[in-house]
Amino acid sequence: MSTTPPPNPQARNPLHGLTLETIVTQLADFYGWDDLGQRIQIRCFTHEPSVGSSLKFLRKTPWAREKVESLYLFMLREQKRQAL
Repeated sequence: MSTTPPPNPQARNPLHGLTLETIVTQLADFYGWDDLGQRIQIRCFTHEPSVGSSLKFLRKTPWAREKVESLYLFMLREQKRQAL
């Protein structure tokens, strides 16, 4: 009798295992704060932006975090497209 482990529902989720800090840092590195502030118009990206202030806001604001995660997924697709 062999028991196979149940499939990991997060196996194909590119956000799985990433911290919010990693996501914000990679977005800021890829787009720069100015472009990031234009793409997602929230104050933590447009007025004296920093990773720390962004994390503080995004952890308390689910709708903004969703936008950031969505843009991160878009960035991954762009990077993949550019590598081809």
